[in-house]
Amino acid sequence: MFRSLGALVGDLLVVLLFVAIGVVQHGTPLTTQNLFLVGWPFALGVLLGHLAIRAWRAPFRIWPHGVFVWAITLAATMALRTLFSAGTEVSFVIVTAVVTAVGMLGWRAVALFLTRGERRRPGHAAPSAAEGAAAAEGDIDR
Repeated sequence: MFRSLGALVGDLLVVLLFVAIGVVQHGTPLTTQNLFLVGWPFALGVLLGHLAIRAWRAPFRIWPHGVFVWAITLAATMALRTLFSAGTEVSFVIVTAVVTAVGMLGWRAVALFLTRGERRRPGHAAPSAAEGAAAAEGDIDR
């Protein structure tokens, strides 16, 4: 449960950081109100992505979970921005796609690397063959 919540928080932090950098780069004051006004489509996109693919089943898995959460986040965000006239110029979509992909998939790669190392530490029981195979496939939440 905590890992699932951690995945959601991790993705929200990625988009919040992206939004904060964008707000500052465009000369807008970095206020809570401005972060909300610019960031709500991103946050809603992340939530929709997590719900659509049931990301809590394997929150750190890059494929397909992380990729689909990212893709749904991007599509939903751009749809919401278009619907509410916030702008979706091609350059913005490209920058958003690249930066959020690196962030949302990158933290998952680091998390997978770190959790695989935990299983190799002395004093930890080795996983059974079935657990090891399931973990390698990302089917269990350790």
